[in-house]
Amino acid sequence: MALALLFAVLMGLKVWRDGLKTLHAVTAVGDEMGAYWAKRSSAASEARPVAPRTTAPGAAVFATPEQMKDDYLAAKEARRFSRLQRRVARRKERGQLQSLRDIKALEDVG
Repeated sequence: MALALLFAVLMGLKVWRDGLKTLHAVTAVGDEMGAYWAKRSSAASEARPVAPRTTAPGAAVFATPEQMKDDYLAAKEARRFSRLQRRVARRKERGQLQSLRDIKALEDVG
């Protein structure tokens, strides 16, 4: 009986120590991932600065539907062009081939 109790206590200690090792490993990985995501988000915010607002909040209430459609289409085109520029820069940075569609789109704008 005493031997079984000693075995149960030793197994409990082993499980406890293994659990703590696992917890420490998970914490370390979490800290590394947190640092990675913090660095990545700060690099992304530096790479793509946010453009200042040109319209006041709530201005859409008093605007005409045509004006809102024009604003929407202009913003959509600006987003598309910024994606194109990021894609071209990323491919250039990695030494990849450029798409002819991307090259022609940049030539048309520039």
